[in-house]
Amino acid sequence: MEYDLKELFERFTTDGTYLSGEPFGSGHIHETFHIRTVEEDKDDYLLQKLNSKIFRNVPELQDNIERVTVHLHKKISAIPGSDIKRECLQMIPAKSGKSWITDSNGSFWRMFIFIADHRSYDIVDSPGKAFEGGRAIGRFQALLSDLPGKPLFETIPSFHDVEKRIDGFMRILREDPAGRVKATEAETYFILKRTDDMKIIHKLGREGKIPVRITHNDTKFNNILFDANDKSLCIIDLDTVMPGYFHSDFGDAIRTGANISAEDEKNLLKVKMDISLFAAYAKGYLSEMSNTLNDVEKEYLAFAPLLMTYEQSLRFLADYIDGDKYYKIHHEHHNLERTRAQIRLLESMEEQYGAMKKIIEELLLN
Repeated sequence: MEYDLKELFERFTTDGTYLSGEPFGSGHIHETFHIRTVEEDKDDYLLQKLNSKIFRNVPELQDNIERVTVHLHKKISAIPGSDIKRECLQMIPAKSGKSWITDSNGSFWRMFIFIADHRSYDIVDSPGKAFEGGRAIGRFQALLSDLPGKPLFETIPSFHDVEKRIDGFMRILREDPAGRVKATEAETYFILKRTDDMKIIHKLGREGKIPVRITHNDTKFNNILFDANDKSLCIIDLDTVMPGYFHSDFGDAIRTGANISAEDEKNLLKVKMDISLFAAYAKGYLSEMSNTLNDVEKEYLAFAPLLMTYEQSLRFLADYIDGDKYYKIHHEHHNLERTRAQIRLLESMEEQYGAMKKIIEELLLN
């Protein structure tokens, strides 16, 4: 679809004159455009058409991002030597005073300053990058640990609530809508055998031993921007920032970043967690977070990757049994292949769990 990007641009309080706009990035949720300005000394911008089918309450979504970015801006600005336009997303208000506009079709749009000369990576290919990724997520969480005011809105309710995920899985098993339960007995047994163990974080949360924090909830590696020297700059994609437990961010970053193979790898002999990447990420993370985590959070930090890999195994298997209604698939058994790869990754983590705990313990002593 063609959009009048110049007209949309001019409805925001920008500092520059519209020159051109073109699609930007590889995101699957929103439509994003890089807006270039005429003046060489003025910022470029990112203009986004929001997907209101996934995020059904855009005002709440925008309120979350506005509160988070304003708080980060204040905290980072107080750090000597910081470069606020490169280390923090900055949302541009509309001329109406809101943080979004609507077009003639009722679609929502928002705008950020474009962070120039950045790099992003889909794969963690060195301990150095892993360390910087961990440091970036840790810094993000630490800076937001004292966000004042009411709790953030849940943009996707119960997103990482493994207990509800398990309940939903049990319902799908009973209904067997696609007639696939019989063919997945081994995978289902693996999941059901671990249900009690995987509820521990939420149990500790209910007991008040692990606090609800502000979490990013989508800590894949390409949501971290790097500078030309591969030092982490900024965390992006803040749509899922909401209340949660720190373990979900740490665990999912390891699940996606320390796996040496693809998420849907068919050859399970290739699937393994790289313990050196785990160690580097944990070192970077704790360099920012060791003073923020409480003792119980620290005790279960090494468990977090197991939990998040279990959760993803569960989600892929549930979707396969349900008839592939949620995830995009490339062939009939794609979700089953994903399930098996995640199960093997979890087994690799279980095999190395003692070493993972020892790494965390030693880092906390230093």
